[in-house]
Amino acid sequence: MKNNGAKVFKRLHTVLNDLFGVNRPVSACVIVSAIAIAVAAFWFFYSAPPTTIVITSGPKGSIFEMNAEKYAKILAKNGVKLKILPSDGSVENLKRLADPKFKVDAGFVQGGLANGVNTDNLVSLGSVSYAPLLVFYKGSGSFDMLSELEGRRISIGQPGSGTRALALNLLAANGIEPGGETTLLGLDTNDAVNELVNGKIDAVFLMGESASVQTMRKLFLTPDIRLLDFSQADAYSRKLHYLNKLDIPKGAVDFGMDIPAHDVWLVAPMVELVVRKNLHPALQDLLIEAAQEVHGKANILQRAGQFPAPIQHEFRISPEALRFYKSGKTFLYRSLPFRLASISTRILAVVVPLIVLLFPGMKIIPAVYQWRIKMRIYHWYRELLTLEKDMLAQPSPQERQKLMERLERIGKEVNRMKLPASFGDQFYVLLEHVDFVRERLKEGAR
Repeated sequence: MKNNGAKVFKRLHTVLNDLFGVNRPVSACVIVSAIAIAVAAFWFFYSAPPTTIVITSGPKGSIFEMNAEKYAKILAKNGVKLKILPSDGSVENLKRLADPKFKVDAGFVQGGLANGVNTDNLVSLGSVSYAPLLVFYKGSGSFDMLSELEGRRISIGQPGSGTRALALNLLAANGIEPGGETTLLGLDTNDAVNELVNGKIDAVFLMGESASVQTMRKLFLTPDIRLLDFSQADAYSRKLHYLNKLDIPKGAVDFGMDIPAHDVWLVAPMVELVVRKNLHPALQDLLIEAAQEVHGKANILQRAGQFPAPIQHEFRISPEALRFYKSGKTFLYRSLPFRLASISTRILAVVVPLIVLLFPGMKIIPAVYQWRIKMRIYHWYRELLTLEKDMLAQPSPQERQKLMERLERIGKEVNRMKLPASFGDQFYVLLEHVDFVRERLKEGAR
C-alpha cells in the first residue's frame, strides 16, 4: 500500500514539476490540498440528510398506523417524506429493524420483546406512550385474574404482534400454555371482536398496536362484554420489569353510561420509537419533535408532557436524543427552515474548517512557488558569474574553448526550463545575459 502511494505521489509530482517546475514539498502541499478539497466536497453532499425515511408501523387501522400517519404530516412540513410500512405489530417491527437487509429506518416497538434479538445497531429515541393490555371477555361473571380464563377459547393476537408475545408471557406465568386445555387463537382484530360479540370465543387480548380506538370503544359499549380488572397488576409490574401498572378511572370511557363502572387496573409495557443508530441526527431530531406533538398531550392514561421521555429499557437511548431532551434542537435548526439549516450546518462542519486550514497554505504555496522559480533563475546567474570570473583569469585557448562549451551547456539548460508566463520577462533577460557573456567570450578570443 505504501509503495503504491509513493508511486502515485511520484507520478503526480512529475506532472507538477514538468508543468510548473515545483519541488517535492510544494507538490505535496498541492496534492494534500486537492485531496482535502475533494474529501470535503464528497462529505458535504454525502452528509446531507435523506429526503425520505421509512417507518414500520402496525396493522391497518391500528393506533400505531394512525400515529405514523400523524408523523408523516409533521415531517412533510420540513420537506421529509415518511414512508409507512404496515406490519403485524411490534414483533415484526423489531425483526425488520434488526435485519440490516431490510430497508427501514424507524419503528414502534413495545417493551419486553428484545430478548434474544441483536439490538447492537438499534437505538431508542425515547418511550412515546403506554401500550395497555385490554382483555375483554364475554359473560356475566367478574374476572380479575388471567388464571380464570383457563379452559376457555381466547384470541391472543396474530403472529408477529406484540399483543400475542405479551399474552403468551402472561398466560404462561399463570400456567396456561399453547396445546393445553385452553384454546389460544391467532385471529385478526376484527374477526376476534366479531367472534367475541357473537359468543364464539370467550375472551380477546387487545393492544393499541393492533386495535383502533373505535374498536375498543365498541367493546366497552357492547352488553355482556367486560374488561378484565388486573387485581394482580402490582405483582406483574414487579416480576416483569417492562410492565407498568395503570388504571382506567370509573366513568372515564363514558360519563353518562358510567363506563367503566369502577376503577379498572391494567398492565402496560411502554412503546419506544426505535431507529437504526446510523439515522441522520437531523432526522432523529425531527422524529422526536413529531413524537412530542403526537404523544405529548394528556389522556386518561398519561399526563401532558409525560411522553416522549428518554427512559432506557431494552434499547440504549440515542446520544442525539439525549442531547435533544437536554437542550432541544441546535441553534441553526431552531432558527432556520430544515433544509436551509441542513446546508448551513454542513457548511460550518466542512467548508469553514477547510478554509481555515487551507487558506494559510494557499497563501504560502504561491510564495514558495515563486521563490522556487527565482532560485532556478538565480542558479544560472551564479553559473554565469562564475564563468565570467574564469574569463578574467586570462585563460589559454584550450581553457577558453572549455568555457565556451560550459556556456553553451548553460544556454541549453536555460532553454529547457519550463516557466510560467508570469516569469517570461526574467527568462528572456536571462537569455540576453547568456548571449552577452557569449559575445564577451568571443571578443576575448580575438
